[in-house]
Amino acid sequence: MLLELLVALLAEPNNFDSQTYHLPKVEHWVAQGDLDFWPTAIHRQVTIPPGAEYLLLHLRLLTGSDALHNLVQWAAGVLCLLVVARITAQLGGGRRAQLITAFVLATTPMVVLQATSTQTDLVCAAWVACAATLALDGLRRRTGWGTLLGLGAATGLTAVTKTSGLLAVGPLLVLWGLAQLRLALADRAPAAGRAPAAGRAPAAGRVRSVGSVVRVVGGSALILVVAALVVGPFLTRVTAEFGNPLGPPRLRESIPMERHDPASILVNALRIGHTAFDTPLAPLRSASADAIIEGADVLGVDPQDRAITFGREVFPVPAWYPDEDRVAFPIAGALAVLGTLVALVRPRRLDLGPVGPLRSYAVVVLTTVLLHTSMLKWQPWGNRLLLYALVLAVPLAGLWLDALLRRHTNPEPSVPARRQAVATVATVAVLATSALAGVLALSYGFPRRLVGSGSVFTTSDWDTRFLRRPQWADEFQWAATAVRDSGARRIGLVEQNDNWEYPWWLLLRQPDGGSPDLVSLQSVLPERPPADPASMDAIVCTGSQPACAKLVPAGWRLEFRGYVGYALPPGR
Repeated sequence: MLLELLVALLAEPNNFDSQTYHLPKVEHWVAQGDLDFWPTAIHRQVTIPPGAEYLLLHLRLLTGSDALHNLVQWAAGVLCLLVVARITAQLGGGRRAQLITAFVLATTPMVVLQATSTQTDLVCAAWVACAATLALDGLRRRTGWGTLLGLGAATGLTAVTKTSGLLAVGPLLVLWGLAQLRLALADRAPAAGRAPAAGRAPAAGRVRSVGSVVRVVGGSALILVVAALVVGPFLTRVTAEFGNPLGPPRLRESIPMERHDPASILVNALRIGHTAFDTPLAPLRSASADAIIEGADVLGVDPQDRAITFGREVFPVPAWYPDEDRVAFPIAGALAVLGTLVALVRPRRLDLGPVGPLRSYAVVVLTTVLLHTSMLKWQPWGNRLLLYALVLAVPLAGLWLDALLRRHTNPEPSVPARRQAVATVATVAVLATSALAGVLALSYGFPRRLVGSGSVFTTSDWDTRFLRRPQWADEFQWAATAVRDSGARRIGLVEQNDNWEYPWWLLLRQPDGGSPDLVSLQSVLPERPPADPASMDAIVCTGSQPACAKLVPAGWRLEFRGYVGYALPPGR
C-alpha cells in the first residue's frame, strides 16, 4: 500500500474514462460554480452518478490542480482493507483470519491498479463494505440511531457513486431488517427460568414487542430517508433533464440486461465468470470460451446478442494482463467462491461458533453475484464493475484459508497428517502466488507502473497522461498552442461520446490559472441547447474531422492532425 501511495502521488491521472468524463465533470463544476448540468456531447458527464467526483472536486478546489486526485481511490482501498478485516472478525475470525483477508484483497491486481487511479470502482466497493459491516452489527444486537444513520449514509453514498453497488446493499439491508425483526419478536419471549406472570404480563409483552417492531420499521424508513438525502439531488437533476431517474434511453439500454430468460442469464453469467477468472494460459482460455459459445448455441442463445452484450463488443477477450480496466482476479475470485461454498454447505468446517450469521452472509454474497450477472450485460471491462462483489466476498476466503491453517496447527485425529500438511503447503503457495501477482501488477501494471517503459520515475508528467494514447500528446499541444496564440477567449468544443476532453481543460487554462471558457457546440441534453459556433473565438475538436467540419462556420480555417483539430475565424 505504501508503494501504491508513491505511485498515486507521482503519476498524473491517465485513466481513459477520466479523460473522457470523470475529470471534465469536475472541471465543469469548477468553471460554472455549481453542480448543475451543462450542454455536452458526452452524456456520461452528466448521467453517471458523481459520488467519487464530488470527492475529487474538493481536492481540486483545495489544491487548484489534479496532483492529489489519485489519493481518493488509494484511500478507498485502505478503507476496504480495514472494513473487510472487521467483517472477518464479525463472522468469527481471529487476528490471523483478518490478516489473511486483508492480504488476499491487497494483493489482488485489480485492487493494486485501481488504488492509484481516478476510476470509481474502489470508492463504490468501500461504501458497500461499510454497509456490510454495519448490517452485520445488527445481527446480534439492536441497532442504535448512530448505526441507522451510518447505514443510510452508506446506502446513499453507494447509490450516488455507482448504482450497481446497490445490488449488494439491497440484500444486506434485507438481512439487517430480518435480523432486527427477529430480535424484536424475541422481546415477547419470557426470560429463561421464569414463568409468564398472570394478568397483564402477557399484554405488556405484546405491547413491548409491537413497539420493537415499529422501531424496526421506523429505523428502516430512516435509512431510506438518509439515503434519499444523499442521492436525491442528483436523481432529481437527472429526472428533470431526461424524464427518468435512470437517465436517457441510451444509458438505460446499454448496460442493463435486456433479456432475462434463464438461458440468457446463464450464458451471461458464464461469460462474466470466464472474464473474471482469466489466466495467462491461452489454451485454457480458448477451451473454456469455446465451451461457453458451444453451450450457448445448444441453449439457443447467441453469445454475442446485443441484448446481453455491451455495445459492439465481442466475447471473449483476454483479461489476464494487468490493466486497471480489465485485469482478472482468478486467485482471489476462486478463493472467494470456495469460501462462500464452504460457508453455505459446510459452515462448521470453519469452526467459528454459531453458523447462522456466517451462512446468512454467504447467502447475501451469492445473491449479489446472481443479481449482478442477471442484471448487467457482459463487457470486456466488466471485472472492475464486479469489484464491489469481490470485496464483499473476500472475508469468506480469509476465513476458509485460516481454517485450513488452523487444522495444521491443531490437527484433527480423523484427518491424516499428510493430508493436513498438503493443505497447509497449498494454502501458503496460494498466498505466495497472490503476493507475486500483486507485486507484478504494481511493478508492470498499465497505465501506471514502477519499472519499465512508462515508469513513473522516467516518464514526464505530460507523457504519463497519454500512456493510453501516446500519439495524441503532441497533437493536443499543437492545437492548444495555436488557439492560445490566437488570443481566443471563448472556445467551442466538438467531440464524440468517447473522446478525450480533459486535456483541453489543462492546456487552455487562463494565464492566472483560472478555468478556460470552454463550451460545447453539441448537446445530448434535450433541455440544454449547444452554443452557436459563430459566437466562438476558436473551436477545438477531437475524433472525427467530418463531424468537426460540419460545425465550423463558413470562412473559418480548419486544421486537423490525426485525432485533434482546431478552427479559427478570419483574422485570427
